[in-house]
Amino acid sequence: MYDAIVIGAGGVGSAAMFHLALRGARVLGLDRFPPRHDRGSSHGRTRIIRQAYYEHPDYVPLLLRAYQLWEELGKRRGRPLYHETGLLQVGPPDGVVLAGVRQSARKHELEVEELTAREIAERFPGFRTNDDWAGLCERRAGYLEVEACVVAHILEAINLGAELRGGVEVHGWTAGRDAIEISTSAGSFMTARLVVSAGPWAPQLLRELSIPLVVRRKPQYWYPADAVYQADRGCPAFLFDLPEGIFYGVPQIDDFGLKVAEHTGGQTVANPLEVSRDLDRADQERVERFLTAHLPGVQRPCLHHSVCMYTLTPDEHFIVDRHPSDPRIAFAAGLSGHGFKFTCVLGQALADLALDGRSDLPIGFLSLDRPGLR
Repeated sequence: MYDAIVIGAGGVGSAAMFHLALRGARVLGLDRFPPRHDRGSSHGRTRIIRQAYYEHPDYVPLLLRAYQLWEELGKRRGRPLYHETGLLQVGPPDGVVLAGVRQSARKHELEVEELTAREIAERFPGFRTNDDWAGLCERRAGYLEVEACVVAHILEAINLGAELRGGVEVHGWTAGRDAIEISTSAGSFMTARLVVSAGPWAPQLLRELSIPLVVRRKPQYWYPADAVYQADRGCPAFLFDLPEGIFYGVPQIDDFGLKVAEHTGGQTVANPLEVSRDLDRADQERVERFLTAHLPGVQRPCLHHSVCMYTLTPDEHFIVDRHPSDPRIAFAAGLSGHGFKFTCVLGQALADLALDGRSDLPIGFLSLDRPGLR
């Protein structure tokens, strides 16, 4: 009998395991794959983290808490997990991205620097922009080491007494009066509380909630690049808001190459176990057209590629709530391709919801009952 079981030990689930164990709960994590796996959404070496959030200003307080938690977790592990490179966001001055960044920065008094197209070219010679575009530079931004973050949460949870079982497929659960029984390929487990953080498997495990979640295939690429794109030479992470889509990347931090991907688009995934991990020429050509136009010093051919998955809600905002049919069950779903930077604070919120039935963290705007979600 466990105090809490966590289904899915990726970005969010590993953080939930840690925060539950930190509060003294006897915790079991269950995952279909071993830690550091590349079968879900929490892999690919790096993830951008930023504060002036264009998606919605209500995310900013959670981000500020996330920065604290990432720093604390790094200190527990004896090494930093967040690296500050700055972030350059480029696009039409009144476009969705730049307008959203300004709104969040004004509301929360965050520091962002306005740049003209000429100033971008002078300061960051590796980037090419249109003359009528603008840029916003956020110093307090950078990247997280994604696999290292997941492993850090898992190891710290284990240090606090939690258990993790990999290679376990969860079939479902039955909520009894005194306990919740989890049915798996490794037998049944009993728990007082349940946290579901299943990433692209959420549509199956939470199907009774009738949330129209869509899973999309998202490739990431690494290319050789000129020295101007190296992080230690001042190259920031970047995000371009273009008519054909949103593209982003992380500067070259080692000989693995410069990372680039498209945030928009993506092929729909019917079964996360069967997603193709091969190079898709059409996806790659879109990314390489972006590189040719805007990062001309990035070379060919592609050095490495990886495929992760986005699980999108209709409004592309997360869902973090308790299950409407059983308040002992808390869940996070639909991180919509921009959630990893929040995983540490979402883990704390899920621990609160599971153990206390509520959280002081400002997660109300991410509730299941918000307008237009279902």
